[in-house]
Amino acid sequence: MEYVILAVVIAVVAIGAVTGLVVSGRRRKELPPVERPTTVAPTTPSEPQVGDEAAPPREAPVQTIEEVQLPDSVETAGAVEAVEAEQAVEAPAVEVPEPTAGRLVRLRSRLSRSQNSIGKGLLALLSRDRLDEDTWEEIEETLLTADVGVAPTQELVERLRTRVKVLGTRTPAELRALLQEELVALIGTEADRTLKTAKHEDGRPAVVLVVGVNGVGKTTTSGKLGRVLVADGRTVVLGAADTFRAAAADQLQTWGERVGARTVRGPEGGDPASVAFDAVKEAIAEGADTVLIDTAGRLHTKTGLMDELGKVKRVVEKHGPVDEVLLVLDATTGQNGLVQARVFAEVVDITGIVLTKLDGTAKGGIVVAVQRELGVPVKLIGLGEGADDLAPFEPGAFVDALIGD
Repeated sequence: MEYVILAVVIAVVAIGAVTGLVVSGRRRKELPPVERPTTVAPTTPSEPQVGDEAAPPREAPVQTIEEVQLPDSVETAGAVEAVEAEQAVEAPAVEVPEPTAGRLVRLRSRLSRSQNSIGKGLLALLSRDRLDEDTWEEIEETLLTADVGVAPTQELVERLRTRVKVLGTRTPAELRALLQEELVALIGTEADRTLKTAKHEDGRPAVVLVVGVNGVGKTTTSGKLGRVLVADGRTVVLGAADTFRAAAADQLQTWGERVGARTVRGPEGGDPASVAFDAVKEAIAEGADTVLIDTAGRLHTKTGLMDELGKVKRVVEKHGPVDEVLLVLDATTGQNGLVQARVFAEVVDITGIVLTKLDGTAKGGIVVAVQRELGVPVKLIGLGEGADDLAPFEPGAFVDALIGD
């Protein structure tokens, strides 16, 4: 019995040993092989140890600041480009306006095309072989249609009759010279057509008020006038006293930014007189040559609004006298423009006329009529939509363009 028990114990021990060997073999197969580290020889000599001979010293290369290459930063470069782009948008290039000298001559073709019924029409009538009463009536009708006015028309026709009789012969060249002389005399050459925009001796800027009814292109004219002044070498401050329309102030500011002129504006619906006062005040502080004030477009039939215009002028005069009051008239309105001129002249002392849209009408005679009505000269004329299409008025160049080649 003891032998049996001993045999069983031996068998159990043997089975356990075999099982352990099998499990251990399986585990060894599942574990990945262990990579032994390889020894890499150092590229630089190790520090000397005790007992080693000292090696001769070697000079290590030293880089100066100029030689050191700094790594480029993509983010920094991108940020710089973004700032430069933003600055380019915020600071548009300032334009250089076209010089005003001879500007009317350069616009001659545009004026000539639109005024044929006056200049070339009159020349064609005078060139007829026989100047009978019917022809003279046609000449008179042409002048009246062009809004020259009754009295100036009769005056011109009588002078032409007399001079043609005295002349005798009527060659095309003689008739052209005769008509040019008489038209220039009718417009007048004695009036002072210069704009008073120079700084005063005491340092005050010249003050120019721009007035007119709605729809005549007054704000646009104010912006173009700013360009004219800059082109003539003036430093300009613009006053956006049309506080009833935010778009008007925005438009004027845009015109100013194009030529580097600052615009003083107030809150929408604010007091126009206050804005005009501040514009002159800041122009004095900046040492500007001229302050140009664009007033609100007013209906000449509205008494309250016209009184407000008078207030603007009185408030501005606290700084000093106003140098120019320019009335903007639409040349296409003809005789209605004369009605407007009369009312404005009763409220403020008009010193000059600006005729706009003269290239879009055959009624160039309004130049004569409005001067006769107010006793005030035409100083500027508008001949198109371009930024530099506002020209100083020159009677000789104007008449020359009317008659054409």
